This record gives sequence, C-alpha cells and structure tokens, in this order.
Amino acid sequence: MTIFKILPALLALPLLLAAGSASAAAPAMTDRSCHLPGVVEALRCVSVTVPLDHAKPQGPTLALHVTVAPAFRQGSRTDPLFVLAGGPGQAGSDVLVLLKAAFDRVRATRDIVFIDQRGTGRSGKLGCASKPEHETMGDAELMAELRACIAANTSPLSAYTTLAAARDLERVRLALGYGQVNLWGGSYGTRLAQTYARAYPSSVRALVLDGVAAPDQVIPAGGRDSQTALDGVFAACARDAACHKAYPNLRAEFDGLVTRLEAGDLRLSLPNPRTAEQTSFTMSSDRFLGTVHNILYAPADARRLPFLIHNASQGRWQPFIARQNLAGDFGNDASMSMLLHFAVVCAEDVPRFTPELMKTDAAVLARPLAEMMPKLCKDDIRVPVVPYAEPTRIDAPALLLSGALDPVTPPHRAASAARSMAHAQQIVVTNAGHGVSQLGCAPRLLRAFLDHPQAKLDAACMAEIPAPTFQLGSAGPQP
Repeated sequence: MTIFKILPALLALPLLLAAGSASAAAPAMTDRSCHLPGVVEALRCVSVTVPLDHAKPQGPTLALHVTVAPAFRQGSRTDPLFVLAGGPGQAGSDVLVLLKAAFDRVRATRDIVFIDQRGTGRSGKLGCASKPEHETMGDAELMAELRACIAANTSPLSAYTTLAAARDLERVRLALGYGQVNLWGGSYGTRLAQTYARAYPSSVRALVLDGVAAPDQVIPAGGRDSQTALDGVFAACARDAACHKAYPNLRAEFDGLVTRLEAGDLRLSLPNPRTAEQTSFTMSSDRFLGTVHNILYAPADARRLPFLIHNASQGRWQPFIARQNLAGDFGNDASMSMLLHFAVVCAEDVPRFTPELMKTDAAVLARPLAEMMPKLCKDDIRVPVVPYAEPTRIDAPALLLSGALDPVTPPHRAASAARSMAHAQQIVVTNAGHGVSQLGCAPRLLRAFLDHPQAKLDAACMAEIPAPTFQLGSAGPQP
C-alpha cells in the first residue's frame, strides 16, 4: 500500500454548539435520471447547492451530488435512509454496491439516499491522481508527488470539516422534501452521523452505525487496536492444526520481515502482477506495514495473511505485491479523496495526538501513519484547529454494529460511543471485521430495526456467520 492508498481512517469530532435550523426554504437543486457504476437500474441523480461556508450563505457555493434509489413501494414510508460513507474521503456513490448487498430489504418501503460528502466523489472531489507507476516508486518519490498535489490545490481546505458536511446533510433533507430521516454510517460515516444527530436532533429518527468511531477516537492513534487484530490472526493460526503445521513460525517470520525492512528498503525485480512484465518494485517498511494493516480489515483477507507473510519471509514476494496492488484500481475514479481526508484529520484529530498518546498507543502497524500525519499537517496542510469538547447526548434510537476482528473500530469503540446515547443497542459479530451490514442476516435486522427502532433486536442469527478458512497454498483458501 502506498500513501496514495491511505488506510481508511476515523476521527473524533468536536462537540457541536447548537447548529440551529437551516432556512425553511428548500435549497436550489436539479434532478435527473442517471445510471451509475455498480447499479444496473436507473437512479435519481440530484445536485443540491450548498454554501462553501455555511456562515456566509451568500458567498461561494458548491454542488453536492446525491444519489436517490426510490423505495420499491411508493408512498409507504416517508422516512428515508441517508447513507454516509467512510474515510474520511469516500463518497456515497462509491458504495452503491451496498444498495443490493445491505439495503435491499430496507428499500422495500424507504428511499435510500447516498450522499457524496463535500470534497468527495461527484461533490467537487479533492483528490490526487493514482497512477500505475506509483506501485514501483519509492516512498520519497511518492511523498514528493503528494506534496505537489497538495501545493496545486486551490480549494480552501478549512471549509471541509465534519460539521460543514453535517450542515450539508440538512440542506439535502430540505431540498428533497423529507421530514425526519434515518442515518446509516459506515466507519468515518458513523462520526458524521453522530455529528448530524447532535446538530439537528429533530431531523433524525434513528441511526444505524456500522464500524463505530467513538467521539474520543483520535487518528492516527490506532496502534493497540491494530495490534490486537494482528495478534488475533497469529493466535487463530496457532489454534488451527493445518495452519500451524504450514506456518509454525509465523510470528517470528513477521518480526523478521519488520526488522529486515527497518534496516532499509528492498529492491525487488519480479513479474508485474498486472502485466507479467519484469518490473522493479521497492518494498519499504511503511509499504509493508500499511498493506498488512489493510489486509486485517476483512477476515477472509486476514486468513490469507499467514500465506503472504511466510512466502515473503522466504523471498517469494510475488503474492504479497499482488495483494498490495489490489488497493489500486486504475480503471475507475472511486479512489479516496485524499485532500479531503487530510483536511478533516489535520483539523480535528492531529491536534489531539499528544506525545503522551503517541507513547501509550505505539504499535508497529500504526507507526507509518503516526509518523507521517503530524508532519504533513504542520508543513503542508495547515488548516485551523477544530476544538474538541465532550459529546452531548443523542436521543434518537441507535443500532451499533461491531466486528470482533475489526482492526480500527473494534467493539470497545462502539461501547464508548454508546455512553452518550440514550437508546443504543450494540451487536458484536464474532467472525466479522470492519463492516457488518452486508453479512448474514444483517440486512433483515436493519429492516426490523428501522421499522421499530425502539424494540430490542434478536441478533442470534449473526452468530451463524462462520470464520473463513486459512490459505495454505497458492490455490487459495481451504474449501
């Protein structure tokens, strides 16, 4: 993983002062039928005009892209589901696959509304180009390109805060003519959902938060969570007879790779996994650790990690590099909005990443981000600090979904967030990682919760999700 494929991140949000109600007049908008990647059917593409600075409503504006999937049964429900993607930097139009995978049952009676947060996707994306040659560049070259991209930016990054995005959501609600709305947030989207619920409590009917970021969570302080997830993979392999037999020295092999790469980059000459041409690759410590961290997000992917580590320790880097390159798809424009990511994290998280926190949360997988972000924010991004205060209570019913194997938002983060919620219920899925809504019976549970958000859910069916098998050879995971 390169810095152009930055890990999805989560950030703590400021306590919001009363945001007030938006103007009763519906914001300007356009509406058309459209076809978007990932969905066969025609959807509604709506453009809502919002102020660049909500404190200056007569000033410059930007066009916010909203994708509406109308309910199958027209007129049955008036409370839609607003979908808030993660990152920060991911757009709602980037996760349209969830329409079928997670929200099909909910859509039977409700509109599903995917929102491209300001600075992402089709809402004035603040991105840096991701190109195939990045895969073979060294870290210094990549950092130079990143800094050049930041320097070329002309948008005021101070306008791209989480609170500004929350105020945009209220403009979208008014433009589309909805009353109360339900919110689904994934990863960083859970932070945005909580912000909106605190800023506009009368506009929110219920929340579904998947991969919950606690209000006090600081990025890039995720060392202990990532280390726990990695240790879990090592322990699971040791308990599995076949995995332990294939990789009896797994932890030692990983530690050896870390030590070797800390001593200096490896220059590898291998067939390119995309083109089969002999190509030189640079494997650095940061790239290695970033890829391992990324692999831990999904349990099925994590069960391939012993195979990848073992082969790399034996000098066979081809499988690892092939997996590293999966982070980039150069055939579409669905990559993270990197400048939006930096704008949010530099303003809202890095100021609270104290030396004391750096020391107590130190872990090998989080080190690349922990070392890069403060310096990048100070030298290149330079946005005003968004002050943090303790969160106020959320009264709307909330369903909190957690994967026990999640390396970035494990269950204790949701438990922390629930302490400032009046009506929260948490579901922890033993064999899930970062993202639960599309797994097993979860789509049915989402519908049940949204129909009756005050009722207690019976989530026993989520225990039926099996653990993936380990990959023991080049043919893939065991049957």
